[in-house]
Amino acid sequence: MNVRTLASAELAANQAALVIARHAGEAVTARGKFLLAVSGGHTPWLMLRVLAKQGLPWERVHVFQVDERVAPTGHADRNLTHLRESLLANCPLPEANLHAMPVEDADLDQAAANYARTLADVAGSPPVLDVVHLGLGPDGHTASLVPGDPVLDVLDRDVAPTGVYQGRRRMTLTYPMLDRARHVLWLVTGDNKADVLPRLRDGDRSIPAGRVQAARALILADKAATGGSS
Repeated sequence: MNVRTLASAELAANQAALVIARHAGEAVTARGKFLLAVSGGHTPWLMLRVLAKQGLPWERVHVFQVDERVAPTGHADRNLTHLRESLLANCPLPEANLHAMPVEDADLDQAAANYARTLADVAGSPPVLDVVHLGLGPDGHTASLVPGDPVLDVLDRDVAPTGVYQGRRRMTLTYPMLDRARHVLWLVTGDNKADVLPRLRDGDRSIPAGRVQAARALILADKAATGGSS
């Protein structure tokens, strides 16, 4: 797997935004639209603020969520809250092109099925995203694919709810959906990732992140995440 190391989290976020912008231009030229799915986390919000300044053809961009916590609208725990503040507030992305996971619905299984239909409506059947941005947890999780959760074994659906993790249930894209992406962009920062990043790089399938296909993947990491190495 291709790994690029940047000096800081900020530089990694900047580089990630430039990579996404390049893929966006290629996708619009090839297929007339660009389909992006983003994960949560503090460094990705920096990435999205930089991306918002890249002058993309925003009317042709569709943004999906990789995962979301079950919490009320506007709650600080919601990835959507920060996605709106970081991206939507800073660029002319049409509101209709931001596809939020419906985690406030009472029936999460039905809500996940509805989101899968939204993906199919926009991204084809089976849906294929141009870029999926992923993060890496210190426990080896990515998206809301966490160690020990039954969602790890869901292979017949593109979207599924999870059990409780860090106090909240989640909704997440599953491995089949992630693995169809044309490009997977990992953004990994912080010294608490130094032990698990080599396992991701080596495709260690004993951690959830290691089970994501690596053929079209790029890892952008800061020095802290690589243990200080370049």
